[in-house]
Amino acid sequence: MIIKTTMTATATAILLAMSSMAMADSHVMAGDVLAPADMQTFVSRELDEFPSIDPSLIQDVAGNDVARQLFEGLMNQDADGNLVPGVATGYDVSDDKMTYTFHLRPEAKWSNGEPVKASDFVFAWKRAANPETASEYSWYISLMSIANADAVIAGEKPLDDLGVAAPDDATFVVTLSQPLPYFPQMVVNAVTFPLPEATVTSLGDAWTQPGNMVSNGAYKLTERVQQEKLVMERNDQYWDNANTIINKVTYLIINDENQGLTRYLAGEVDKTEIPTGQYPRLHEEYPTQAQSFPLLCSYYYAINMSDTGPEAFKDVRVRQALSLAVDRDIIVDNVLQGGQKPAYTFTHWATAGFETPDVPAASMTQDERNAKAVELMTEAGYGPDNPLTVDLLYNTSDAHKSIAVAISQMWKQTLGITTNLANEEWQTFLDDRGNQRYQIARAGWCGDYNEASTFTDLMTSTSGYNDSKYSNPEVDAAAADAKTSDNPQADYTKIEQIIAVDTPIIPIYHYASVKMLNDHIRNWPVNNVQQNYYVKDLYKVE
Repeated sequence: MIIKTTMTATATAILLAMSSMAMADSHVMAGDVLAPADMQTFVSRELDEFPSIDPSLIQDVAGNDVARQLFEGLMNQDADGNLVPGVATGYDVSDDKMTYTFHLRPEAKWSNGEPVKASDFVFAWKRAANPETASEYSWYISLMSIANADAVIAGEKPLDDLGVAAPDDATFVVTLSQPLPYFPQMVVNAVTFPLPEATVTSLGDAWTQPGNMVSNGAYKLTERVQQEKLVMERNDQYWDNANTIINKVTYLIINDENQGLTRYLAGEVDKTEIPTGQYPRLHEEYPTQAQSFPLLCSYYYAINMSDTGPEAFKDVRVRQALSLAVDRDIIVDNVLQGGQKPAYTFTHWATAGFETPDVPAASMTQDERNAKAVELMTEAGYGPDNPLTVDLLYNTSDAHKSIAVAISQMWKQTLGITTNLANEEWQTFLDDRGNQRYQIARAGWCGDYNEASTFTDLMTSTSGYNDSKYSNPEVDAAAADAKTSDNPQADYTKIEQIIAVDTPIIPIYHYASVKMLNDHIRNWPVNNVQQNYYVKDLYKVE
C-alpha cells in the first residue's frame, strides 16, 4: 500500500494550522520559508514492527523514537544532545547529591486535557520496577541507582519503598542509593516517561491502541496497522503546541532496505537508512540528502556462554580466535562503506568523556590477528581433523545478512569453521537471543545516555541485556566503583581490557548514522550523537 506524504485538510483546518505556524517560528532559521500546512508532514521508514510502544515495555531504539513523539519526560535534549526542560522546568540537587527534586510545569497536560502530575511519574517508575510488569527495562531503574530499586525489582520490598515521591502535583522527588553524576541524563529514556494511571489500569494492554492511548507529548496516536504503519497527529493539548510545526508523523514498516530507498526516491518517505554499501554512490548523487555522522551505537556479536551454549564456547581461546579472525576493516570499508569505524572495544569512541583504551588486537595487523587466531584454535583442539561448526543468528535485514556472510567467510578461510546462518523477524529474534536460544547472535547497543557506563554496565552479571550471560566479579566491581569514582575512566579501561581477553562479545564496528534525509526537512539534530530527535523541533521548507 502506498502512503501519501501529504494529508488532506479542509480550508478551515489549513487556516487554523497556518495560524499555529505563525506562532511556531521559535526554531525556524532566518530566511527559511515554511512549506504550506498540508505539506508539514514527516514520514520515516522503519525496518521492523515495534515490539511495543508502551514506555514501560519498550526495549529498542525505534520504540524510543516513537515514544519520544507521543510522550514527554522530565527532560528533553536539544540538537546538540544537551539537557533542556521537558515536563520539568528544572531540578534541584541536595548537598549530598542523593536527592533530585524536579519542578513540573503547570501547563503540561495529557491529550485528554487532564493535567500531568508528579504522581504520573511515580506510577510510571513503580510500574517499570514492578516484577509483575515484566519490563525488559526494569534493570534501567536499578541502573539509575534509585533507592531500594534492586529489592523492589526482585520482589523483596513493596513498590512503595521505591525512592520516588510526589509531595504535591508539581513536585517529583527521586532519592538515590548513591550519588550518580549522570543521573539527569538518564531521564530522557522512554521508561522514565509519565503514564496516565487511570487509562493504563482500566484498559490493560489495550491502552496503547489508537483511540485508547492518552499521551502527553507533542503528538497523539491516531492509526496503527501492524507490519504496515503507525500514524500520529498534533496533540492540541501539548503545552508547547504553538511552537510545533509538523502536523502529521507516519512511521512506515518496510522490511527491505532497497525498497525503503526506492520509496524515498519516489518522494513517499522523508527518512530512510541507506542500504549497505550504497552511501558513496548516493552521497555523490545526492550530496545534501545522503548523510553520515557518528551515532552512539556499537555493533557486535554476542556469544552464548550460558549452560545452553556450545561446549566449544566455554574455552576462551575459541572465543578469542573467533574475534581475532574478523577483519573489521573489510566490514567497514568494503561491506558498509558509510563512515563506520572498526571496533575493538565495546564503548563507542564518540562517548562523552571516554578515552578508548589500548587493547592488544587493535594494534595488530590482520595477518597477525589471523595467525594468533589459528594458534589459539589449534591449542583448543580444533583444526582440519576436528573442524568446528557454529550457528549464527541475526534479525532479518540485508545489512545484517551481508555482514554475517562476510564474517562466516572469514571464519571459514582463516579457521576452517563452518557457519550455519539463520535469520528471524525482530520480535522472535529478541526472544530467542534474550533466552539464550542461540550460539552466536548479532547484537547492537545504542547508548541510553551519553556516558561510558551505558555500554560497560551491559557486561555486568546483573544486566538485563547481558545476553551472553557473561559473569566476571572484577567487571561487576569496576562497574560499581565507576558510579562513585572521581576517575571512572580507570574503571572503564579496566572493564574494556577484561572483556577484550574474556571475549563474551565480538565488537565489530561503531555505528555512524547513515541515512537519506529529505533536504526540505530542517533542524535535524546532526550533532546529537544519540540521535534523540523530536519531530516537534523539525519543520519543512518549500
